[in-house]
Amino acid sequence: MDEIKKLTIKEWNADDRPREKMLAKGISALSDAELLAILISTGTKSQSALDLARAVLSSADNNLHLLGKRDISDLIKIGGIGEAKAVTIMAALELGRRRGNADLERAEIKQGRDVFNIMQPIIGDLPHEEFWVLFLNRRNHMIDRVLISSGGVSGTTVDVRIIMKKAIERLASTLILVHNHPSGNITASVEDKNLTKRIVDAAKLLEINVVDHVIIADKDFFSFSEHGMI
Repeated sequence: MDEIKKLTIKEWNADDRPREKMLAKGISALSDAELLAILISTGTKSQSALDLARAVLSSADNNLHLLGKRDISDLIKIGGIGEAKAVTIMAALELGRRRGNADLERAEIKQGRDVFNIMQPIIGDLPHEEFWVLFLNRRNHMIDRVLISSGGVSGTTVDVRIIMKKAIERLASTLILVHNHPSGNITASVEDKNLTKRIVDAAKLLEINVVDHVIIADKDFFSFSEHGMI
């Protein structure tokens, strides 16, 4: 039996090529795999860019949310995906996260859910713990958000002096503390409570309000404020 020749994307019907299809029908007409194929750009001798895109999606159960949790080392384990292609995919996913956050960051932060919506895409999927602070003005609009420390699976060290220094530099009126629990357990630990009190006490001396401390997991959060703990 003659070996079946594998067509490259350039040999496909123009309506089936991702780039041409996007130009002719609009970007919404493309599947996730076709969008990824445009990013991947080139295939290998045995696989087209679309084949590679499908393999990338398959590695994350065809779930873009799960794909967003992958890092470069995970992607380059997929045959045909080198470092350059992996970096391109990661950059596109990060741009998607930032676009989703752009409108949220300009809005007034009123509750723990607002903080969760802003920070979950950044720290909700991490395998290690990070501590961030949102610096707000008097209208509760975010001036800046800053990573204060990054640690291990079960904790990270936070220097209260650094938080106060950054608050003064930004002329912040209000602070919201945020950190993640990689375990998925959103219960506030004794250490979380003690750290919160130390930061609240230090901020009071500078006439800065700490209005909340939000613990974030993959799909849920815990707000100190909403539980009457701050």
